[in-house]
Amino acid sequence: MSTGATDFEALLRQALTPVDPPEDLAARLETTLINLKELAHDELEAWELSAMRDPRNWVRPAAAVVVGAGAGTALVVLRVRRRHRARKQQSSGVLELAERTLHDVAQEARRILPGRQRSR
Repeated sequence: MSTGATDFEALLRQALTPVDPPEDLAARLETTLINLKELAHDELEAWELSAMRDPRNWVRPAAAVVVGAGAGTALVVLRVRRRHRARKQQSSGVLELAERTLHDVAQEARRILPGRQRSR
C-alpha cells in the first residue's frame, strides 16, 4: 500500500506544481476587456429609447450594462494592480500607499469611462 501511496503523492505533487502564466497574458486580457467594454458601449449607443416600452427589448441593453460594467471594473483593477509594486516602493507608509492607490483607481476609471473628460 505504501508504494501506491507514494506513487499517488508523486503524481499529486507533479500535478500541483506551479505553472507560470504566458508573458503576454496581461496584455491579451487587457485587450479582451477593452474590446468587451467598447462592444457594450456600442450596443448601448445603438439602443433606441423608444424600445423601452416593450420589456422583451430590455435583455440586450441590460446585458450590455452588466458586461460593460464588469469589463470596465476588471480593466481598472488590472491596470491598478500592474502598477502596485512601483507605488509600494514609492510610498513611505501604508496611508500614502492607500492614497496613491485610490488616486490611481480614480484616474483609471476616468480614462475608461466614455465621454468623460480627463482632468489633470
